[in-house]
Amino acid sequence: MNAVLSPELDTACFHCGLPVPSDSNWLVTIDDVARAMCCPGCEAVAQTIVEIGQSAYYRERDAYAANAADASLVPPELRLYSNDDAQFARDASSCEATLSVEGIRCAACVWLIERQLGRLPGVQVASLNVATERLYVRWNRAQCEPGDILQAVRQVGYTAYPYDAVRHGERLQQASKTLGRQLFVAGLSMMQVMMYVAPSYLAAEDGTLDNNMASLMRWASLLLTLPAICYSALPFFQGAWSSLRARTLGMDVPVTLGILAAFFGSLVATFTGRGEVYFDSATMFIFLLLCSRYFELQARRKAASALERLQHALPASATLMAGFPDNRATMLVPAGALAIDDHILVKPGEAIAADSVIVEGESALDLSLLTGESAAQRRRVGERVPGGAINASAALILRVLKPARDSTLSDLLKLIERAGSGKPQIAQWADKVAAWFVLGLLLFAVAVFAFWSWHDPAQAWPVAIAVLVVSCPCALSLATPTALAAATDSLLRRGVLIVQPHVLETLHRATHIVFDKTGTLTLGRPVLQQTDMLGSLDEKACLRLAAALEANSAHPLAHAMLEAAGNAATAHAQQVQEVQGQGLEGVVDGVRYRLGNAAFVAALAGAPLGDTAVGMQGMTPLYLGMQGRWLTRFLLSDALRPEARAVIDYFHQRGKQVVLLSGDQEALTQSVAQQLGIATACGECLPDEKLDFVQQLQATGAVVAMVGDGINDAAVLSAADVSFAMGSGAALAQAHADTVLLSSQLQSVRDTASTAARSMRIIRENLGWATLYNLTAIPAAALGFLNPWLSGVGMAASSAVVIANALRLRRN
Repeated sequence: MNAVLSPELDTACFHCGLPVPSDSNWLVTIDDVARAMCCPGCEAVAQTIVEIGQSAYYRERDAYAANAADASLVPPELRLYSNDDAQFARDASSCEATLSVEGIRCAACVWLIERQLGRLPGVQVASLNVATERLYVRWNRAQCEPGDILQAVRQVGYTAYPYDAVRHGERLQQASKTLGRQLFVAGLSMMQVMMYVAPSYLAAEDGTLDNNMASLMRWASLLLTLPAICYSALPFFQGAWSSLRARTLGMDVPVTLGILAAFFGSLVATFTGRGEVYFDSATMFIFLLLCSRYFELQARRKAASALERLQHALPASATLMAGFPDNRATMLVPAGALAIDDHILVKPGEAIAADSVIVEGESALDLSLLTGESAAQRRRVGERVPGGAINASAALILRVLKPARDSTLSDLLKLIERAGSGKPQIAQWADKVAAWFVLGLLLFAVAVFAFWSWHDPAQAWPVAIAVLVVSCPCALSLATPTALAAATDSLLRRGVLIVQPHVLETLHRATHIVFDKTGTLTLGRPVLQQTDMLGSLDEKACLRLAAALEANSAHPLAHAMLEAAGNAATAHAQQVQEVQGQGLEGVVDGVRYRLGNAAFVAALAGAPLGDTAVGMQGMTPLYLGMQGRWLTRFLLSDALRPEARAVIDYFHQRGKQVVLLSGDQEALTQSVAQQLGIATACGECLPDEKLDFVQQLQATGAVVAMVGDGINDAAVLSAADVSFAMGSGAALAQAHADTVLLSSQLQSVRDTASTAARSMRIIRENLGWATLYNLTAIPAAALGFLNPWLSGVGMAASSAVVIANALRLRRN
């Protein structure tokens, strides 16, 4: 390396080459050597370069980087990202990305970053999820580059980079530790200052404290307050400075003004020996506000816990069997390197890296992360397994069907990213109110200070400080996103994926709940409903014979018969022949049997029965016979889901209009509607007719929720105000619905509706509490009824109440 690029620690900035101030303490460890930086900007850039593993940049460069004070600077390795990168591709005209953002301190940061990106030419959507601290951005590829977006975020004091699960987790842990240290220092300073202030208050009342001792107490309190001001209060100062740089008024601005007013007012009083000091108040509300912020940080982590579990479930590596089946040697490879038709070994306890099919072995799989169901499910040779499932019992050899990036769990995570990319109207309203609230508060504080300066100058300073500190715009901004994040987390753990941000709000307002029939209210597959005995054999023996004949058939009716036979399916059939569209013939225990339609079986069993249509409305008959004898008639149909009636009754009890739309025969549709107590039902509906029906309801002012299978109902699901798709691993990425029921349980619709009602109630409670608190506390502080430290208690308590109330939604 050129000598000019190897500056001594105390001479030139290692990043940009400018002189390092004599009092500089900005250092970055690069290649195990502490390097001096000239400013916090260069320090931040250099630290980012090191953290993403690009330290070689400093070894290989031939010139210094531009100075970080220049707003145009983006770290060189991040400037390499372009619209041509596959990870940003969306369509021919636009790109999209999910970024991690460092430095999120409270809900005000979300508003500030979104507002900054909204000013950037070409940015179409910018939405930051406060719970996951991830930023979704969509932009016009002709007007904007990824580097422009990263630069815009840096200009307001934050660092953004393409999402990486490992780095994101490490950063969250580091942020929590830093905040914990700041909280500890603030608490220690507060306790020490109170030890000096309390005796001063007591002695001042009886006049036993002389001036020299009072001065000593003040100076001691000043020294003990400095750590809290210079270290613990940094999050508030940084937030306020970022807001002011962006020419906005964030929620840290009044907090910072209150802290600095209390400190500098006390500092002047200490030097002059006249006036009141508020060191105890300053340290106390720094400590209390940090407590509130720490509580908020932990709440956000809890609210996003289900998503974090899914992200960490994606395995980083897989055991490849390159020579299978001739060679069983294994090698560890990155999961992303797996190709279609590769063979992998998955040991017990390991996650499956990609969607695959079992070629050897049998095991129980834990699908709880994908479906919300805790019970393990057996999988055998020839059955497909989704990427992200956990192998619970025995080793399996699998053939890869899709690359890891297209696995079921990856598709699920993509949908979850979409879920965090927007805000419901109620959240947008709260953000707007909170932004204007800060401006109004500052103007009000100035007016209060002016009034008290005229009325009672001695009270002007403490009253103005109290007004600045007691306000709680954070409670307004936290009221909605914290509740929605907690509700979404709770539903995801139960197998309900909220894809669009308006789901809970709209579902709560829905007037009509429209259900599809097949695959939604029914199981979507044949089930044995009735067995009519026609001969001397008992039902169990007949099921045993039918299951033996159906054992190797892929027909849906065969699966129904095997499921109905259960443990009775122990016989073995020989010479089995399938006659297309008619049935099966085979030999069991030396006797020839036929299973199929009436005409097919009659050729073996003899003359057909009398009226074969009796009791068969809406059902498919399957006959079993042997030489000269009819044995059984099995009646199969698409059965109702066990929970269907309870779900319909739930919506009826809450005054919702329930409608059934089906493409099946009118008679079948009306039969299902009658069983479930649905008054309005239409059968033989084509997809466009379903769409017309829903649009006609909406034209009359109805708010429509649609529940369908997500495949044939794409158009009507998209048109409904809020929609649900019965999920399946293969169809996740193609879902057109606002909500995907990963467990495919109809009960999940009821759970979502119940959670929506609770969420809206808690959001209203939070907004009501935050509004009532501010309407009460701010006038009380302005009238001099609250001193500064008590105001800090009130603000911290207000945020804590809102967060604690929202976290109740995490309970199932």
